[in-house]
Amino acid sequence: MPAVLTFLTALAACCALLPAAVPAGAAALPGGTQRAAAVHQAAAPFDTAPAVAALARLLPTRAAQFTLTAAPPGGAADSYSVSGTAGAVAVRGTSPAALLTGVGWYLENVAKVDIGLPGDSTAALPAVLPAVPAPVTRAAVVPHRYALNDTDDGYSGAYRDFASYQHEIDVLALHGVNEVFVQTGAEHPYYRALQEFGYGADELRDWIPAPSHQSWWLLQNMSGFGGPVSGHLLDARAALGRRITDQLRSLGMTPVLPGFFGTVPPGFAARNPGARTVPQGDWVGFTRPDWLDPTGPVFGRLAAAYYRAQSEAFGDSAMFKMDLLHEGGVAGPVDVTTAATAVQRALLTAHPGATWAILGWQDNPSDALLAGVDRSRMLIVDGLSDRYEGLDRDADWHGTPYAFGSIPNFGGHTTIGANAGVWARRFQEWRSRPGSALKGIAYLPEGTGTDPAAFALFSRLAWQDGPIDLAGWFGGYAARRYGGADPHAAAAWDMLRQGPYAMPADSWSEAQDGLFAARPSLTATSAASWSPPSMRYDPALVRRALDELLAVSPALRTSDAYRFDLVNLARQALADHGRALLPRIRAAYEAGDLAGFRSTAAEWQDELGLLDELLGSDRRFLLGPWLAAARAQGASPAEADQLEYDARSILTSWGGRGPSDGGGLHDYAGREWSGLVSGLYAERWGVYFDSLDAALATDTPPAPVDWFSIDDDWARRTDGHPTAATGDPVELARAAAAAVG
Repeated sequence: MPAVLTFLTALAACCALLPAAVPAGAAALPGGTQRAAAVHQAAAPFDTAPAVAALARLLPTRAAQFTLTAAPPGGAADSYSVSGTAGAVAVRGTSPAALLTGVGWYLENVAKVDIGLPGDSTAALPAVLPAVPAPVTRAAVVPHRYALNDTDDGYSGAYRDFASYQHEIDVLALHGVNEVFVQTGAEHPYYRALQEFGYGADELRDWIPAPSHQSWWLLQNMSGFGGPVSGHLLDARAALGRRITDQLRSLGMTPVLPGFFGTVPPGFAARNPGARTVPQGDWVGFTRPDWLDPTGPVFGRLAAAYYRAQSEAFGDSAMFKMDLLHEGGVAGPVDVTTAATAVQRALLTAHPGATWAILGWQDNPSDALLAGVDRSRMLIVDGLSDRYEGLDRDADWHGTPYAFGSIPNFGGHTTIGANAGVWARRFQEWRSRPGSALKGIAYLPEGTGTDPAAFALFSRLAWQDGPIDLAGWFGGYAARRYGGADPHAAAAWDMLRQGPYAMPADSWSEAQDGLFAARPSLTATSAASWSPPSMRYDPALVRRALDELLAVSPALRTSDAYRFDLVNLARQALADHGRALLPRIRAAYEAGDLAGFRSTAAEWQDELGLLDELLGSDRRFLLGPWLAAARAQGASPAEADQLEYDARSILTSWGGRGPSDGGGLHDYAGREWSGLVSGLYAERWGVYFDSLDAALATDTPPAPVDWFSIDDDWARRTDGHPTAATGDPVELARAAAAAVG
């Protein structure tokens, strides 16, 4: 009895020290959890409210069963702990994002459901969440978990709203990411700073490209295309960029902002005495912006104005992304080593202690650049870690910290697959080398939201201290992806593991694209100029996987994830079949077999029609939302038309005739989407087959076709497209399976 009284006395004393008011951020947690969270927030090293709010968005009907508690940092690595009984799951973490990563571990390993990019199976969660069998603590094995390519806005959607970005950030945190590249509004600091150096607002708005094409302006590849941008759009994008960066910071994640390395408009030296600029020549048909010599007297002043304007607009950061001399940039008379010193000096003057992130791509970063910087304040996000054999990044970059990275998607192609076996093996090999400089992972698809399995597996690398058993991982993924174990789902994903997710490091990091999206030719081997020219896996494995996925229990077919995966897999089977069908069309044409040609060409067009209908059954494969989002940013009908052209052209012609045809950029971002398939791809193939049919019938050469004119005409249309899905994805996937045999 005395012991009980002692305990109660101590408890009363502790309670007297608690604040009377519940912090506002705790309101998202209902009932008793609300008060528990408030107690922890009073003395916590960070505010858990942003993680609580994110959890409420991700699991609106189950969030109250989690208690999220801030834990003090236990060292250099982020970590989380998960424990708890049924209906009362406790997660402790060293940051708001780490708390969400702990929730992600629970969903994957205990609740057996998935939240991916895209698709989820959370509808399968029981009313009372299951207990954690035994407490678990995990720490990140690398400090940097970086996400998003410089091209992400262009190929994932430059006109997305805040809710879209917020959901992506929530899911990135759920999978352990802590550094995210943010481009939205990046034109703002250029626009503000350069007005202090002799430029008017109107000429700067002419120089800045429309949003879908700004990624390549920031990389110093081009300028102006799709412009001029309006002051209204500049302000709206800056405001959105601020919301994105604030959201990241609230979760303890680093917004990686574009740094300043010298990109300037024409005539800069003439307007600024003492400045020296270096013409950068051509990039696949575009004239590149000039480069301001960083070693000269004007660079430091412009860089300071840029960083000041950037901080005012978006707040501070600890990491900035810059790529000097990207894809053929010209140093001219400038000493690269000295220039790199000046670029880093300007960054560290504005942001002491900041890290310069740079892409490992082609010959960058060069030895000359690395010789001029404090390499301890660098992070190389390697885009080629899984692409070639014989790489030694520690030697290549002289011990500069780097992140193991992959670009498993180019242009936002809707193809599935990755060099997953290379990831699982090579990441552990490189990290375990004595003195290894590997300090992170970098998930760098050019377009996100196309391959949730690839993202889930790649992000796992950073949180597992040891090798990943791929057979076991894919088996577990199959069970949680649809909210329950099923032998057919397991068989489907095991076939995919052996096929599209077992591609080797053979100089490619993505699968082949689909020929339906190619400019018509009987000898076409890819749609995009820089895509693999042949199959990188056995298509029979995809075809058999489709049959297995169609056989999944009806009880598991209702999940959002199942619908996405089924449509995606049926789409892939049709795309793969196109590579078998086109040679048959060619053989009939070259044999002069008019009947055979007409039969196989009709089969091709029928499959295009079926493909479009299949894609129309899931909103994530619709063109309509992409276009509607662009039009919604316009402040007038004319601006809405202008922005729709920007959004359409990036998918098709990409640029004007020179870059599109001569530079090979056409269809670089081709993808199988309903509306794009029926509106452009089927039209192109119809024109082509008609010309071949006439040639066979009259024994004359086929009439030439101006493909750019067709593409450009389509890009300038403003016809509407559905924004809501129609049709039964299961029945349409069955029809696709029957069509490919």
